[in-house]
Amino acid sequence: MFTTTSGRNKSYRDSFSQRVNKPLNKRQRSFKEYAQTRKINTQQASPASSSPTKSQATSPVSPNLNSAIVTICVGPSHRLFAAHEDVLSRAPYFAQACRAQFFEASGKRIDLPNEEPEVFSAVLEYLYKGDYTPKLIYDKKRASWMLDDGEGTGAVNAESTIYCNGIGGSVLKDTAIYCSAHRYSLPELQRLALKKQGLQSGVQCSTILSSARYAYANTPASDSKLRAHYLALIIRSRNTFKRSGTMQMEMEAGGTPLFFDLFVAMVNHLDDISGARSR
Repeated sequence: MFTTTSGRNKSYRDSFSQRVNKPLNKRQRSFKEYAQTRKINTQQASPASSSPTKSQATSPVSPNLNSAIVTICVGPSHRLFAAHEDVLSRAPYFAQACRAQFFEASGKRIDLPNEEPEVFSAVLEYLYKGDYTPKLIYDKKRASWMLDDGEGTGAVNAESTIYCNGIGGSVLKDTAIYCSAHRYSLPELQRLALKKQGLQSGVQCSTILSSARYAYANTPASDSKLRAHYLALIIRSRNTFKRSGTMQMEMEAGGTPLFFDLFVAMVNHLDDISGARSR
């Protein structure tokens, strides 16, 4: 459905054009061997509150196999992806980028130097299938949502986090997907990523804080979903943070809006508790 490859992999010989029943040349060409195209350099700098329902996930539409193939160069490693233009254009951000190359005859190419390949792979999977791995499934017996991660526990594992070159550390993958969905104007994907992240458990304190900082750096101040999620998560995990000493080191290094918002949230939390007791 979509494919990825390293920009340095000379042996890559697969492309979507092979699926259109077009005759192949004697010498198959990879996307890397195409003629140079004009690049679009992008410097990457409020969803509804309802929970997903059984029919809420975006219904994938069969791609037009005759539509143009767009090459996307992602991250500092220049990893190459390929996608049908009509599928990619379901995201307004990419639709505009493709329109900007309307007269390009040698193939369209979009550069995302600040995106992480693992995140863009999930975005592309969502555009094709309406979801991304691990899938969100509904457990009829428990009448609740769960992640199809093989165990259904939602426990954080190696695939739940990604290394973010921008901050030089690990963040929760769902957080990075949420922020990218905001950039690409995909509110339904934001809602899906937030729902999946809410099902995660066993997140380390350091990962929570690094992901919270990432969320604050990549969402607008008006964001009332992802930021609030982290404030509530830190408050619920306050005893763990207090024992670990991680919060103390972070606050001593401080200076970010996260900690002021956290202070206000904790004060409001205490006010709610005091108000409930006085009734």
